Amino acid sequence: MIDRATVDKIMDAVNIVDVVGEFVNLRKSGVNYKGLCPFHDDKTPSFMVSPARQICKCFSCGEGGNAVNFLMKHEQITYPEALRWLAKKYNIDIQERELTDDEKREQSERESMFVVNEWACQYFHEILLNDVDGQAIGKQYFRSRGIRDDIINKFQLGFALTKRDALCNEAKRKGYKDEFLIKTGLAIQNERGIYDRFAGRAIFPWMNVSGKVVAFGGRKLDAATKGVQQKYVNSPDSELYHKERELYGIYQAKKAIVKEDCVYMVEGYTDVIAMHQCGLENVVANSGTALSIHQIKLLRRFTQNIVLLYDGDEAGIHAAMRGTDMLLAEAMNVKVLLLPDGDDPDSFSRKHTAQEFKEYIDSHQTDFIQFKTDLLLKGVSDPIKKAEAINNIIRSIAVIPDPMVRTAYIKDCSQRLDVDERTLISQTNKYIAGEREEAEKRIAREQEREQEAPQPTADLSMTGLTPKDKEVERLLVKNIIRHGNEVIFSGMETEDGQFIDLNVAQYIDYDLGSDGLTFSDDRYNRILQEAVAHSADPGFESERYFMQHPDPQISQLAASIGIESHQLSRNFALNEGEAQLRQRITHLILDFRMDIVSQQLKVLQRQLKEAGSDMQRIKELMTAYQDAQTLRNELARRLGSDVIVS
Repeated sequence: MIDRATVDKIMDAVNIVDVVGEFVNLRKSGVNYKGLCPFHDDKTPSFMVSPARQICKCFSCGEGGNAVNFLMKHEQITYPEALRWLAKKYNIDIQERELTDDEKREQSERESMFVVNEWACQYFHEILLNDVDGQAIGKQYFRSRGIRDDIINKFQLGFALTKRDALCNEAKRKGYKDEFLIKTGLAIQNERGIYDRFAGRAIFPWMNVSGKVVAFGGRKLDAATKGVQQKYVNSPDSELYHKERELYGIYQAKKAIVKEDCVYMVEGYTDVIAMHQCGLENVVANSGTALSIHQIKLLRRFTQNIVLLYDGDEAGIHAAMRGTDMLLAEAMNVKVLLLPDGDDPDSFSRKHTAQEFKEYIDSHQTDFIQFKTDLLLKGVSDPIKKAEAINNIIRSIAVIPDPMVRTAYIKDCSQRLDVDERTLISQTNKYIAGEREEAEKRIAREQEREQEAPQPTADLSMTGLTPKDKEVERLLVKNIIRHGNEVIFSGMETEDGQFIDLNVAQYIDYDLGSDGLTFSDDRYNRILQEAVAHSADPGFESERYFMQHPDPQISQLAASIGIESHQLSRNFALNEGEAQLRQRITHLILDFRMDIVSQQLKVLQRQLKEAGSDMQRIKELMTAYQDAQTLRNELARRLGSDVIVS
């Protein structure tokens, strides 16, 4: 467990711009930074990072928080894992006590799988560097591909011994459970037991965008690939790894992608590694699978510019064709480069320097229209086939979301293909209308399914406050977080004749507690209770306390409120004194009480309608209704409002 003092030390060292910048391409916007939100399909930058307040927030989907919240959400890791990530980044030592057996059992399965993967990565790498067979077989293979030692270390390349249970036996000796060897895909289980998946293969670890090992690729070495042997074996899908969501090399490439504002997409592990060795680091691979929407959105966090860099053979052409339209639909700027026949990025990079390779890319890459035109219309004279090819190109243009970009491409296409621009516009609009109609049909079908599904009935007496009413209690909690430790009643006399100072949190608790009132949201009640409990702590600052709260729901709420308050104070330069703050808090409490009484009146009205001819019940309800009306009118008087009694 990590103690509070260490947590404070970590949070004091954090620069949230640096942390978020590891995963999102940020650009300065006034005093803040903006980028595409990594938590939803963001088309325009709506994710704001405030270095002044050390918080982030998406103004579209609402996700946000401090650096810890961001890491927990983005990397799907626990609170302690996020703190350790930050401690490692900022070189802060963490002194942790030994976990009890119960606490060890409570560690998440996901964390255990990451630990096993990390150990296996180091194990394979050590075998390659130090074992006799690792050096003679594994390292010799990488040497034959011209891969230097620094690149071997950069990508943590390794080798799995040919003995079928070598890794399993070593893992058991180190105390790792068979359960997690199987769940990560490092081992396979059958009726005879478990055995190594990657035995006798060169190992390529897959790291996610934050550098955590999620999977492995294993290549049978050349002498063993003859016959029916699979050349490559990859980890199966697991809780950590879904191949269509990951890109090989993204961790090593992300900074270069941001710096160059461009990414090269290649097909395989060795293509990525060879280009890094050549000096081109902004490169990733989808490793033989069709490019997926998840991979495209991952790349779009860092750049909108992509070059598809494939072999010039039929497979390379097919790979380029199948990814183009999805990239365009996600507002990516797409270029295509097919290397000369007989070359892939691996072999080409070994023949050229980084500068030569870069110059070749710059001079030979083409936009997708030129690529499709050259491919589909080369040698075509038949009018029907030519029309089909042009329609294929127009379909691609139609998926581009930006109308200005679409217009520019249509004009360019008209000039290149010698086709009337109005004809192309008309055809493009047909495709767009068709896609829109299909989308509307899908939405309608989903709505029909929702309507057909049984709906829960709401009991008004149990629903509490309406969304409008809940805004008042949110404003109260906002003030507890922002001003909870600030005194608003100096020298207030208690019932026993003593004089005390009450801060915002204590006064709200005192006022609501006198009538047994609580908030409808349990988080709000926790915040109030903790603010009161810590009010006597030396140096207690409510906003700092809740922004660094170990419960992510509370810290995210505090960060979201912090962003709102920061925007408001910057725009309106609020600077309240004790009297103004006291007036605002007392007014909000009256509003809150008014909402509760109004809700009570609605419930009583409903109950009166349902009472039928039960005169005793009606009499009791009428008495309660009149009392509630009296209270409502008194609250209205104090709030300065007139309420018509109905």
